Amino acid sequence: MKSNASYEKELAFQADRRKATTEFIKLVSDLWYDKTIEIVLFKNQVIDKNVSDIINLHEYAGEFVQKPISIFDSTEILRAINDIQLPPAKLDIGKLTYEYHSEDNHNTDIKAFVFDKLKDADDATPLKPKDIVLYGFGRIGRLLARELMAKTGQGNQLRLRAIVTRNAESQEVLEKRANLLRIDSVHGKFSGTVETDIKNNALVINGTTVHMISADRPEKIDYTQYGINDALVIDNTGAFRTKAELERHLKAEGASHVLLTAPGKEVPNIVHGVNHKTYDPDAIKIFSAASCTTNAITPILSVVEDSLGIVKGHLETIHAYTNDQNLVDNMHSKHRRGRAAALNMVITETGAGAAVAKALPELKGKLTSNAIRVPVPNGSLAILNLEIKNKTSVAGINTIIKKYALEGDLVEQIKYSLSKEMVSSDIVGTNAPAIYDSNATIVNGSGKNIILYIWYDNEYGYSHQVIRLAKYIAKVRRYTYY
Repeated sequence: MKSNASYEKELAFQADRRKATTEFIKLVSDLWYDKTIEIVLFKNQVIDKNVSDIINLHEYAGEFVQKPISIFDSTEILRAINDIQLPPAKLDIGKLTYEYHSEDNHNTDIKAFVFDKLKDADDATPLKPKDIVLYGFGRIGRLLARELMAKTGQGNQLRLRAIVTRNAESQEVLEKRANLLRIDSVHGKFSGTVETDIKNNALVINGTTVHMISADRPEKIDYTQYGINDALVIDNTGAFRTKAELERHLKAEGASHVLLTAPGKEVPNIVHGVNHKTYDPDAIKIFSAASCTTNAITPILSVVEDSLGIVKGHLETIHAYTNDQNLVDNMHSKHRRGRAAALNMVITETGAGAAVAKALPELKGKLTSNAIRVPVPNGSLAILNLEIKNKTSVAGINTIIKKYALEGDLVEQIKYSLSKEMVSSDIVGTNAPAIYDSNATIVNGSGKNIILYIWYDNEYGYSHQVIRLAKYIAKVRRYTYY
């Protein structure tokens, strides 16, 4: 039984921890808005989070690295970051705090520790902001708009300047679009303001004007009349998929590059973190961000191929229903997709197995794939059944994936889950495209057949991959420390 003294001590600790967390939140905000330095905690967003969110993220971080990740230490490190001169950057406070403990720096001045860790920032290339045009304003388009506007900061990277739709923007239509941006049934309220400017046919998002352009043909648009130049057009309509179709965007005045948010034909299909560096945006003008499923499985398959080797395998996707399906039974061009999406599990095809080979050519012909659409509006699961070259165990493969989730080129792409209770609604709002369910991993007795469960938010996680690729194309990737 705890004594009253112990209870009072617990209360005092909780008060001190919440006070430190309040300072942490202020420092995160100051760094972002004053210095364009974004802070994350093992890839988790901390901007606009409340005290309880930050405390819970620290608890997760400590469990993840199996070392104490104290809010007191991370706040002190943030103070040191705030005190030194840095260029625009994205820094992982979790990794810095972890390294402070694991490298036994307790007798080292924290400012000296931070300065040493971030000394390469002086070599960062100055950023030139890039204008962004969203061509289409559906599920992915609105999530892109939310994220772009929430992370505009001082506008040093991507600047959302316009949104193109087919329909004329009457006052009623403009109000409807504004409301769809403000409130989403899956992703909740937008953490900002959205107003309409009828006179200028624009949305004013977080006080910044975003022009609404009506057009039935991309090549007819003159973006320069809106002050938009050298823009990256992000096509999220799905209407144009081939190189010839997408080149129509480049005929518009003021457009310089195109990024398709779907698998493309005759254009590079990119999974950021895996193969984006293969293609030079100075030489190539049209890119595809592949599909949400391809972005979910390719980082994990890359790790397994590099570490253990893949002989062959099968991918089964348990996918949330999408707008392509029918609300009630009706005619559809695809088999089975005509049946009511919210009432049925629907077997359908996916090209993700073959699409992986565009990012990982060594896996060409090694994977089969299929998909089942299920009655949830968002949040999907990919099951990888793989025959591997080198033996492993559950602990072995989990250790490999965890290492890649903690350090290296795929830390933005892979989130390592420790939860034994995870279900699909838990992963909604996760910005990593692949969430590795470590407690679901199966390895057979021979050690050469593994079954891996990869969750993904097929809307939000994919949208973040699109933005990461957009930053690469636009050459506005900040200095990062992961």
